[in-house]
Amino acid sequence: MPKLAVLNMSGEQVGEIELSDALFGITPNEAVLHQAVVMQQASLRRGTHATKNRALVSGGGRKPWRQKGTGRARHGSIRSPLWVGGGTVFGPQPRSYAFKLPKKVRRLALKSALSSKVIDQDLVVLDELKLDKPKTKDMVNVLKNLGADRKALVVTDSLDQNAVLSARNIPGVKLVQADGINVLDILHHDKLILTRGAVSRVEEVFGK
Repeated sequence: MPKLAVLNMSGEQVGEIELSDALFGITPNEAVLHQAVVMQQASLRRGTHATKNRALVSGGGRKPWRQKGTGRARHGSIRSPLWVGGGTVFGPQPRSYAFKLPKKVRRLALKSALSSKVIDQDLVVLDELKLDKPKTKDMVNVLKNLGADRKALVVTDSLDQNAVLSARNIPGVKLVQADGINVLDILHHDKLILTRGAVSRVEEVFGK
């Protein structure tokens, strides 16, 4: 069972915490992690690309010349795909790229992501995150004390409005609630910071 130090906002150790083996102590499955990342990135695609086929291109309502007697090939419209300025054949049309993975696969991917942060020593457990007022400088100092002054994902059990407002202007920093934790966010950020309450909530929701 992995053991980690619990730090306060000044970066001082105030205790220890034992993490769930089932959630933080497995061997990461890279194939499943890849599938989960592709799934999330696919669902983020807007899919609004579109091309015009011959029915949508303007013009071409009149037959360019008569069917017979000209010596030229037969044509019914100048907007045929054979013509310059004509419609596109089998071009991309608006669609959704989203797909779903089985629940057990998604759960395994999350466990693999969390365990990889423990293995890489990029997981920090924070005693609590409470700010008296919304101030970006205070949040920057907290992150610096925790050794997470670059890209960091901060996870709390409940969203404190002061913390949310203090973190939103810091480049590379994202603050989410424990219920909204996901594989893409975990892998995208260099450091994962969990409050003690968030650890309990994550183990309760995802550790089954």
